[in-house]
Amino acid sequence: MKFTIVFTILAAPFFAAVSAAPSLTNAKRLARGWSPNPPARRVTPVAAARRSQPSGIYGSCNTGTMHCCNSVTSSNSQIAGTFAGLLDIVLPHNTAVGITCSPLSAAGLGHGGTCTQQPVCCTGNNYSGLVVVGCSPININLI
Repeated sequence: MKFTIVFTILAAPFFAAVSAAPSLTNAKRLARGWSPNPPARRVTPVAAARRSQPSGIYGSCNTGTMHCCNSVTSSNSQIAGTFAGLLDIVLPHNTAVGITCSPLSAAGLGHGGTCTQQPVCCTGNNYSGLVVVGCSPININLI
């Protein structure tokens, strides 16, 4: 009997520490039919979350030049490889490239300029309009 009392007194802090251990994961809680834990708040400094400048208007080309390309493909494609071989250039691996492109200007688009193929914003090198590197599609109807 004395052993049970002594054991209970000595073991109480241990079991209190075990019960204060982190709660179960949401997967284990849901498996038991319990509700999930509330989401943990991760603090982000407000100054780091804000942009120093506006990101620009959707469809605008802030970092490169606007082009109207007959097609946009990967630099790994056969057609891009053919043009790169003809121009004797090495294209970056797995990059979007515009094929047979002509430059566009935002002012020209506002005065009836049209692009019947694929309007793109290109940030890389322009090889006489045959190949333009680093292109991403834009929607010029929103400019």
